[in-house]
Amino acid sequence: MKRHLIGIGGVGMSALATALVRMGDEVTGADRNLKTKNIDFLESLGVRCHPDDGSGIDGTTGEVIVSTAIESDNPGLLKAASLNIPVTHRAKALSRTLSPYKLVAVVGTCGKSTVTAMLGHILSECGFDPMCVNGANVPGWEGAVRFGRGEYAVAEVDESDKSLVAFKPYAAVVTNASADHYSKEEMDEVFDAFVSNCAGPVIDGRTLYGEADVSIPGRHNRNNAFLALEMAKALGCDEAKARAALMTFGGVERRLQKYGENVYDDYAHNPEKLRAMWTTLAEHHPGGICVVWRPHGYAPLRKMMDALAEMFNATIRPQDRLLLLPVYDAGGTTDRSVNSDALAAKVPRSELVADLDSAYGWISVHRSSFEAFATCGARDPDLPALAARIASR
Repeated sequence: MKRHLIGIGGVGMSALATALVRMGDEVTGADRNLKTKNIDFLESLGVRCHPDDGSGIDGTTGEVIVSTAIESDNPGLLKAASLNIPVTHRAKALSRTLSPYKLVAVVGTCGKSTVTAMLGHILSECGFDPMCVNGANVPGWEGAVRFGRGEYAVAEVDESDKSLVAFKPYAAVVTNASADHYSKEEMDEVFDAFVSNCAGPVIDGRTLYGEADVSIPGRHNRNNAFLALEMAKALGCDEAKARAALMTFGGVERRLQKYGENVYDDYAHNPEKLRAMWTTLAEHHPGGICVVWRPHGYAPLRKMMDALAEMFNATIRPQDRLLLLPVYDAGGTTDRSVNSDALAAKVPRSELVADLDSAYGWISVHRSSFEAFATCGARDPDLPALAARIASR
């Protein structure tokens, strides 16, 4: 069957597309932006990618797959309806794709991608040959996918739209729970219900806290490593081999990914992730850091405004500076009545910058005042390019 993925360039959808191809399906897709690394990779696999105008869907399309981010008036959805083509949510499609395996699901507010990659790496090094589908690209994998023929699949499962109910995992890791898309209490209820029917082991980072040595910096990553290690042991990995694997772990793209000597790029987009990133960099760069951050949506910024201001004011040192970009606008219908200037007014050690070029210009003028620089944010595909540009000087 030919399956068509709308929004195929996003990391979640591109990972599903890769997994579908490796499982033998014919895949096409559409996206608003066809000039990205993910699109280039998918096309190298033989996936035909079209503009997001419905033109990639025809009578030979057997299924259209979408995420919650796709709006009801999307041209592809309208075309599918006109041709009576069934539409499936990404979570259900991924669950179906991984059904031949015993699924180890990784859920939680923070750390999912890193724990998924760590666990996949450990299982691979211990000879389990796992199938892995992550929410972030991993060096050495096919984007966010490691194709394996072993007994287990490891997958990052998203809680942002509660689509995790589509999965029936054998085992699960809960990294943590905090207010992000929903309140902490609501997230705890969702995660409790999710893991209640697991037949296999559950490693719950809400009640377990230890640390394990790992190749990448940060206390939060040592905790991520501990959770991955505990699950690996529960699945039958030799502990000594598992610990050794953690010391060869190559990291995850956009998770404190290093550019040059003192420039980093990170996916951090909520208060907890931003705090973990900032404190880790501050520990290694006492002379001061400059962080460029772009909020990933208007609604999240509005919801997290006070928590972000409180976190930044408690975390930014006198020698540090935050450069605030405007909210990343992905188009569609949304309330645009709040933007980064409202947050800047609450954070004294911040500067508003109009765009990526302006951020680069500000850094060029003030470069000697800082030991290190970081770009961060969840959706803007050009943030890593800014990090590379800063590092190239």
